[in-house]
Amino acid sequence: MATSSTSGGRPDRSAGLSWDELARADSREVPDFLLNDDYRSLGSAPLPVGRYVSADFFAREVEKMWPNVWQFAAREEELIEPDSTVLYENAGRAYILARQRDGSVRAFHNVCLHRNRRLRDKDGIAREFRCPYHGFTWNNDGSLKTIPCRWDFPHLNDQDMRLPEAQVARWGGYIFIRESADGLTLEEYLAPLPEHFKRWKHEECYTSSWAAKLVNVNWKACAEAFIEAFHVVATHPQIMPFTGDSNSKYFIWGDHVNLAITPFGTPSPHMIGTERDEQWVMDQFLKYNGRVVPKGVHLAVPEGSSVRATMGEFNRKRFGELAGRDFDYVSDSEVTDAFTYNVFPNFAPWGGFAPNIVYRWRPWPDQDHTLMEVRLLTRLKPGQATPPAAAMTMIPEGGKWADALGMLGAVLDQDMANLPQVQLGMKNSKRGVVELGNYQEIRIRHFHQTLDKYLAGHGVQGPGG
Repeated sequence: MATSSTSGGRPDRSAGLSWDELARADSREVPDFLLNDDYRSLGSAPLPVGRYVSADFFAREVEKMWPNVWQFAAREEELIEPDSTVLYENAGRAYILARQRDGSVRAFHNVCLHRNRRLRDKDGIAREFRCPYHGFTWNNDGSLKTIPCRWDFPHLNDQDMRLPEAQVARWGGYIFIRESADGLTLEEYLAPLPEHFKRWKHEECYTSSWAAKLVNVNWKACAEAFIEAFHVVATHPQIMPFTGDSNSKYFIWGDHVNLAITPFGTPSPHMIGTERDEQWVMDQFLKYNGRVVPKGVHLAVPEGSSVRATMGEFNRKRFGELAGRDFDYVSDSEVTDAFTYNVFPNFAPWGGFAPNIVYRWRPWPDQDHTLMEVRLLTRLKPGQATPPAAAMTMIPEGGKWADALGMLGAVLDQDMANLPQVQLGMKNSKRGVVELGNYQEIRIRHFHQTLDKYLAGHGVQGPGG
């Protein structure tokens, strides 16, 4: 496929319209921060497959990385009422997130300090945490309340028996925890994501749908399937007529945050030489993409207009009405394209004004298995009370994402067909390495270089570091 040189230190790119060219033709002004070229070369060295299949490497992640990173643990709408609790577990640790009477949130290790039974087995209202084994009880703020037969424990004092806590920080409707008290603040860690999301305001949203499935693949390999669009040509051929896959734009900032923008409403560069008219592209878009336009809708592309302009006009009005807001200022791109942010190590919120997707990946419980979760966020109208988050639907083995998430789920099912075979292939590999592209897979290399810093105990930085 033909390539052409670009500026800003980027390597050559695919033929066809780049996302920047599409943005310049947008019917509205695209945010300036999306027009920057925040790419830098990170080298071309392969990755050893042991990073994905080795129990020893996994143990190093559990020891050196997971306790020191901010993890997305819950959304605010999961903890609406005082004394409500959410259980979160990952990488050998279990926590109770508890809403306090003053509205704050605290996170306690979900382990009884007597004989180490888990204190709670499910979410829900809890004014106290009483161990079902022997009845040791703690208040909602982690202070000790009761020791049965207290006379037999003269060696235990109330202060030492406070439940251990993790750090808690909140942003954009998301609640994060970190086991370690040291390191970057959440704002430093997430930068520049909070600045970007001032425009898209996830704090105005709630979890309207949520599904999860256990996948037989390493958690990193699972995440990597969703941080590049290079796989579309082979894995999702049905979306090529309206997806500029290899013309996605990639950004990396600091050590923790990166972004891919994948344009929709434009044909894949792999289809050059087989182009069809704008109405055909629109028809394919409506047939296979259920995220931005409801099923059954027909949109005619006016003479001289484009799919992106037509889709933009339709969705500015539709999303504005659904949210009770005036979205006339919103660009076509922000109601059409995929703005897939990734926050190290396992949190991926989408930007833009379309129904927002949020991914989370957790090792479940070892290097060969991952709990993949997908949430859909819906925007609240001004003054609308926040409803409780939708309950997580656990998709059984052999079950389909499409049954839980419709057309989006059908695309996920195609991804899931690859991932167990990736894990098996890495175990069978004679060369023992993973090769990466310099541009389209830059976010994978960025991820692994950050992981190496944690494993080595080196300092990590935000974009300004």
